[in-house]
Amino acid sequence: MSEQSILKALSVDNVKETTVHISDHIPSRLSGSENGRRMAQYSRDRLAAEGIEARVHEFPGLVSFPGPARLKVTSPVTLEIEANTLGHSEPAAGLAGELVYVGDGAYADYEGKDVRGKIILTELSYAPARHEKQRIAAELGAAAAVMVNWGRPDDTAIPFGSVKPAWGNPTPESFRTEMPTLPCIATARAAGLRLKELCAKGRVQVELSAEVDNRWTPVHLTEGFIPGTTSEDFVLLAGHQDSWPGPASTDNASGNAVIIELMRVFHQHRDKLRRGIVAGFWTGHETGTMVGSTWYVDQNWRRLRDHAVGYILIDQPSCTGTVRWGASSNIELKRFHQAIEARLLGNRTYSWERKKKHGDCSLFGMGVPMIFAMGQFSEEELKETARANWGWWHHTLECTIDKVDFDFMVDHLRIYAAYLWELCTAVVLPYSFAESAAQLAKRLEELAPAGRSIGLDQALAAARALQEKAVAFDAFADGWRDRFAKAAGGNVDEKPADTLNLAMKRLNRLLIPLASTVRGTYEHDPYGLTAQTTMLPALYDVSRLAALEGPDRWMLETKLRREVNRTADVLSDASLVMIEVMDALGDAEARPGSH
Repeated sequence: MSEQSILKALSVDNVKETTVHISDHIPSRLSGSENGRRMAQYSRDRLAAEGIEARVHEFPGLVSFPGPARLKVTSPVTLEIEANTLGHSEPAAGLAGELVYVGDGAYADYEGKDVRGKIILTELSYAPARHEKQRIAAELGAAAAVMVNWGRPDDTAIPFGSVKPAWGNPTPESFRTEMPTLPCIATARAAGLRLKELCAKGRVQVELSAEVDNRWTPVHLTEGFIPGTTSEDFVLLAGHQDSWPGPASTDNASGNAVIIELMRVFHQHRDKLRRGIVAGFWTGHETGTMVGSTWYVDQNWRRLRDHAVGYILIDQPSCTGTVRWGASSNIELKRFHQAIEARLLGNRTYSWERKKKHGDCSLFGMGVPMIFAMGQFSEEELKETARANWGWWHHTLECTIDKVDFDFMVDHLRIYAAYLWELCTAVVLPYSFAESAAQLAKRLEELAPAGRSIGLDQALAAARALQEKAVAFDAFADGWRDRFAKAAGGNVDEKPADTLNLAMKRLNRLLIPLASTVRGTYEHDPYGLTAQTTMLPALYDVSRLAALEGPDRWMLETKLRREVNRTADVLSDASLVMIEVMDALGDAEARPGSH
């Protein structure tokens, strides 16, 4: 049994048939709706029909059912603009104010602009995400937000979307501090460019209304499970099954179809899997900001922390017009998946970026490494469509079956299957840590001049020590991989592999929350938080110290000193894990009769 047997068994025809069925028969799969429930049952029934253990979980979620919006320019011209209310918006009726264009809506875009009491006009990009645009606008005193869809200048598709920063169901604290406080609506690219043009010429007055139903209601998540043969460990294979109105063929009917097909094939070959597979069909992704995946992590914490070895997220695979492969991952998995891509993609180009916390990245705090990969548009296409990296039709009624490229889907299926096969069957897990350690050290070097007053040099010393240990550890692990490969098929003692794998899971649990979150293991950062654009986001504010004085500086120094202590401790602990396992297995290797 080999990877090739798995790849040959995959059927793009099955993926197409499932995608068409979901698009045609269960459109508008909003969480908490009847179709949301039907979709969860459909996912369960499709897995069960293959003999896979599957069930639907029902639990309360705070979700949103946005209604119509109205936008009218009252000066210098009279103009009616078609719009949609964004999810979790505050309602509004006849709210009037001056419209101010703020570009992408990041902090830098507000420099020199006073938006207090005004209505902002911003581009619907992911720099930052909608949720962070709303949060920043509210922080700076805006009264409401109008978000302009991406696409070509004449595109008329009006987007849906959510603006709720609170990740998952809110806690009492995040309900007070992270829920939207502004009315937020969205309009098409063509109409938005007209508004932008008016703003460039002078003062613009608008009036807007927004209708929305935000409420707690039962939502439904589907889980499937294929057990491993020799380990309780497993790979999480997941994507969201809820959607905005319309067929939502790429977002995410096609992704659900891919997961169903991968589960079908891997279940047929389950006797060859060391580790199992858990399939998650999340809910509350669109209208709740990751309610489903967050709930699942909370409810299955111990099982996931002890046994989840990796997370493959599948969302919007093979959009029409994509021509190259793009992957984002936690650095620990980069070497592993790029080797697969180099093997299977032929002449297609591929790229990588460090995974940042958006989408259903609800396991960052826990420290489970993940891969999110899919076809990407060319740079030329992105420039023409205002960086519409999900397609100009994203989150609109135009997300129809013709937006799925079933030819390129062949590559998607093969690569996802190859990721999954190796993670499920490798004797030694395919993590590497040298590049992650190097990037942590590099970031601390960048911050060091501004961070002397908070002892950042101590964290930098710990990072450099970890970098040295990680190079040795990766080489050590590769040596064991080679030994197991040469002994394949023989009677081999795999206890050294168990020791290495446990150490690697411990390292991920330490390093990923540090590298990728502000709040660490047990809480969630707001969606799209600006600090998360950098490595070590909890130290993002170090650069602000020089501009502060008095109590403002002293309070920030106190906070950042604690984060430096946390950073140095985690890096030192990771070094100790590496030293301990190399010492233990080095001694075992030296003993007579050892492997």
